[in-house]
Amino acid sequence: MSESATGAASDAGQIRIQVCYATPSIQALKELSVPAGTLLHDGIKRSGLLEEIREIDLSCWRVGIYGKLKALDTVLRDRDRIEIYRPLIADPMESRRKRADKKAR
Repeated sequence: MSESATGAASDAGQIRIQVCYATPSIQALKELSVPAGTLLHDGIKRSGLLEEIREIDLSCWRVGIYGKLKALDTVLRDRDRIEIYRPLIADPMESRRKRADKKAR
């Protein structure tokens, strides 16, 4: 039996995921194996980030997989990278308007 076949057999029923979260001062990336069929919310919980970084609030913050917004009940697939998005501190449209007004002067 080849090495890759042995590795696949020992991980049967498991998928690999990453969970990431970042602020200007924190960059957290957790890699873990979870059972196939795990939901996005459960993957985040299993990563331990909710206990390590108390400011994360999944009740109102958005999450995604590879930059695409997803619901917390999304079923994870092998090699998914879950991203936890912080709330915006400024309205992007308002910021653009202010920059345009400043340029016009």
